[in-house]
Amino acid sequence: MVSQHEDAAPSSPPESSRSQTTLHVNGKPHTLTVDHRRVLLDLLREDLGLAGAKKGCDHGQCGACTVLVDGRRVNSCLLFAVALDGCEITTVEGLAGDGEELHPVQRAFLERDAFQCGYCTPGQICSAVGVLAEAAAGHPSHVTDPRTPSGESVALDREEIRERLSGNLCRCGAYPRIADAVEDVIP
Repeated sequence: MVSQHEDAAPSSPPESSRSQTTLHVNGKPHTLTVDHRRVLLDLLREDLGLAGAKKGCDHGQCGACTVLVDGRRVNSCLLFAVALDGCEITTVEGLAGDGEELHPVQRAFLERDAFQCGYCTPGQICSAVGVLAEAAAGHPSHVTDPRTPSGESVALDREEIRERLSGNLCRCGAYPRIADAVEDVIP
């Protein structure tokens, strides 16, 4: 017996559940009509062809999808793209800018061999860039010395780096070299 639903062709969402959204991705504006349910990760990978951010767990637990939104690191698998209208989004592909010179964190990852299979590497790199900015801006972590004056930059020692990167998993266990790479670029 054939169900009445099997013959129905999949339809696109009604116009009322889509909105025109402009995202500034890696310095370039992209205006798209986006389904309200579409997450940023899928938009980046499928609509813009930026495959650096990876789909790992799809629950915000592994960090493989980490990108920067307005300079802050986020799990792109959890954010609806329409909610980011007008935001600046930086993916691993955009860290180096238009030039051929790698971002210092990308270069440090290569020099320290801070990856094995490479699947988590784009998320790790974006997270590391975010960590450096957060510490410089004075955002404390769970392990920050409570005597650190509010608003002053936080010194990044090994414990701070490990704590701040703890949301990014590496199945290959390259954590020591990842921490080494971040230490190499601390200003």
